Amino acid sequence: MGKHIFVLGGVLSSLGKGIASASVGFLLNRMGYSIAMQKLDPYLNVCIGAMSPFQHGEVFVTEDGGEGDLDLGHYERFTSISTSKADNATSGVIYEKVIQKEKNGEYLGGTVQVIPHITDEIKAMFSNTSKGKDFTITEIGGTIGDIESLPFIEAIRQYRLEMGFQETMIIFLTYIPYIKVAEEVKTKPTQHAVNKLRELGIQPDLILCRTEVSFDEHIKRKIALFTNVSHTHVKQAIDAKSVYEIPKNYLKEGVHELICDHFSMEIRQVDLSIWDKFLINLQNSKNEVNVAICGKFIHHKDAYISIAESLKHAAAWSNLKVVIHNIDSEKNYSPEDLKNLFLNINGILLPSGSGERGLDGMIRIAKYARTNNIPLLSIGLGMQVVVIEFAHNVCKIEDAYSTEIDRNCLNPVIDFLLDSNKEHKRLGAYDCLIKEKTLAAKIYEEKKISERHRHTHGVKHNYWDTIEKHGMMISGTSEDGSIVEIVEIPSHPFYIGVQFLPEYKSRPDNPHRLFRAFICAVNKKKETQSKDIEQSEVK
Repeated sequence: MGKHIFVLGGVLSSLGKGIASASVGFLLNRMGYSIAMQKLDPYLNVCIGAMSPFQHGEVFVTEDGGEGDLDLGHYERFTSISTSKADNATSGVIYEKVIQKEKNGEYLGGTVQVIPHITDEIKAMFSNTSKGKDFTITEIGGTIGDIESLPFIEAIRQYRLEMGFQETMIIFLTYIPYIKVAEEVKTKPTQHAVNKLRELGIQPDLILCRTEVSFDEHIKRKIALFTNVSHTHVKQAIDAKSVYEIPKNYLKEGVHELICDHFSMEIRQVDLSIWDKFLINLQNSKNEVNVAICGKFIHHKDAYISIAESLKHAAAWSNLKVVIHNIDSEKNYSPEDLKNLFLNINGILLPSGSGERGLDGMIRIAKYARTNNIPLLSIGLGMQVVVIEFAHNVCKIEDAYSTEIDRNCLNPVIDFLLDSNKEHKRLGAYDCLIKEKTLAAKIYEEKKISERHRHTHGVKHNYWDTIEKHGMMISGTSEDGSIVEIVEIPSHPFYIGVQFLPEYKSRPDNPHRLFRAFICAVNKKKETQSKDIEQSEVK
């Protein structure tokens, strides 16, 4: 059994435990240790995939078809490991397992209780993830003091007792507020948060202090005195301009050394060679490109987080800075509105989603991009949108729509999915075959690729010939040829739609090829727009 690190948070929510966990994982991974990462959340929802992006942000999809918390995306982007459906669970999932065991008679008619039955189930998840790894990092959602997180804290207490304190470690992420008027940082919230944790039987081994301003040794010693932690184990987690700088901040604070010392593990060199190149490009790129993400969840900054990060990855490696403009597709834009909206936009991205809201707005935006030669990348539902728009406005198919939105539409260009295996939903990694001499082939440079999916509807086979005859090419299909995976318009500078979700496989040190191609097209469009402006000024 490997070493186990638990990441907990106090004082307030949204502190960034996911980034903290990912950064710790980054350091261990870059030292050459094998790691596993896990996120456990206290809320009672059973189906994470059904949670609202307006409240929860995006749903992350794993290779094996798990629908999980967006923090899994941080884990994968920072460490390049692949998470699985077993690496994320909620209280709802855990309670459901226990209730099902009781129904199956596994408790032999005994009284089912939080202790030991719920806590045993949680500990089993700790152990299952740890198999065969040097380190396992488990992030517990929520904030210390929340009533719903108590079973997880109790499970950790028991687990430490059983495994041994030298085989487990508690990292506590807290918040040190800065009072501008007094020009002081305040440690009292952290004192209370750690005391609450200790009341529950958990003593932290390392305190990471999220702070806006740097503080001195005196503050560290004050925190140490009131939390029973050595001042050398109180570390600053100062705010950074980019989340990708945080692992290096932890490195400077010696977090990796403390972890290795705690577990009596060798302190190895942290390989930052490629990461440093990415950071240099990210921080120093001066030329900007403007990309519009057009969807209905733009009011939650994390709803399209993997897409936004993928654009940043691709732009940095092209020595560019991407400026993202969030466009609300639920608004009823007129042609003049769209012209003004996209006046300085160099590229448009239509993201995935579901449901009727914002769909008609996305259709209008797709038409604008198509008819005005603006580079467009459409993903998931976005791809279905460009097919609907093309079928209606180019193929002149009346009532071209999706049965997901209108079951009774006369021409269901997008219909309920049913492939050769009689599947109704594609979730996780599936293969895609790419047609030769297409934009997709040029981008991927492979005939067969694997990408992650999350959809129940696709382009209906009855309409394939019609849309191809009118100029939209089907350049990628499922391996059995029954499902459209990629569409493109060869006569357009860059107009491509993919049914899969490429953003989940982009990494800072290895940007996804599709996003890199899109950013290149966006930059080319900007150069063309700049020349047009110069020529008009001369005239």
